[in-house]
Amino acid sequence: MIANLMMYQRPQLVEAHSKYWALIRKHLSRAGIDSPETLSQDAEEFFVWNHPELILSQTCGMPYRTSLHGKVRLVGTPDYGVQGCPAGYYRSAIIVRADDARTTISAFKGAVFAYNQTFSQSGYAAPFWHLSPEGFWFEHRLRTQQHLDSARAVSTKSADIASIDAVTWRNIETYEHFARELRVLEWTIPTPGLPLITALGQDADLICAAVKHAIDELDDQSRFLLGIKGIVKIPSEEYLKVPNPDEDSASH
Repeated sequence: MIANLMMYQRPQLVEAHSKYWALIRKHLSRAGIDSPETLSQDAEEFFVWNHPELILSQTCGMPYRTSLHGKVRLVGTPDYGVQGCPAGYYRSAIIVRADDARTTISAFKGAVFAYNQTFSQSGYAAPFWHLSPEGFWFEHRLRTQQHLDSARAVSTKSADIASIDAVTWRNIETYEHFARELRVLEWTIPTPGLPLITALGQDADLICAAVKHAIDELDDQSRFLLGIKGIVKIPSEEYLKVPNPDEDSASH
């Protein structure tokens, strides 16, 4: 068995995630579902998502629609109360340095774009389509592997612009001093948020109910730290209809 909730993990949230998982485990046990005592927070993401004994993990919309659909079951989508979005949806903050004089995204055509991964909805697909009406995609790109490092790259002038998951950006603003050196240039349109998934052989409805009960019972401080409001059911069709970037966009 394996489980993790690593998508929004950071040192300040370890205890809150542990409390959250303990409550989920309690309700999974009551439903007759075994689960690991601890979360595998440092495990490689695709190893976890494709694990045949996956109990619970959180993935990104783009990996779900490109490689995981049909191989896992959707449990539900946590609602993080992202401003400007329906429940369970999120968007990306397109960030630049606060002292950058450019005020329109078109002015960044020749800029260096920092992104976490090409399979990231918030870090890559969302800005790709956001820029489509402008008629260009960034030719100069820096892969950082993590949203946090993308934001830091902009602050240190290793890059000029980045697209950051709204929940991650909220945490960066809360915990990172360098956030004051950055500003949001624009927001992308809302898309379905990061879904919870389980292996095909698991009962997704029972697991969803366990997560809901856990959120309801989570102490106020932990719920505040995690920013979690509840869990909603977003049909797989809503994830699958979000377009993917052109295949050759990540070729260099």
